[in-house]
Amino acid sequence: MVEDKVKEILLEILDVKEEEIVPQASFIDDLHATSIDLVEILTAFQNTFNVEINDAQASKFKTVQDALDFLKAAMDQKGGVS
Repeated sequence: MVEDKVKEILLEILDVKEEEIVPQASFIDDLHATSIDLVEILTAFQNTFNVEINDAQASKFKTVQDALDFLKAAMDQKGGVS
């Protein structure tokens, strides 16, 4: 599932506890992601889900839910499972 993979990626890159990764968590304010972390996260999302994320789309990723919504929509478009 998309949620599980996203959580896995965030746990790998960020120094956070699993319970901190909730849909409303802000990447910067709550999960304390740096700009380098965000680049790593976006790259991991692209590689894991085989999607392209352009700068305009990436700039909308404020919370975990934003990322989930984007990735689920991208998977649906590809006919993948969400």
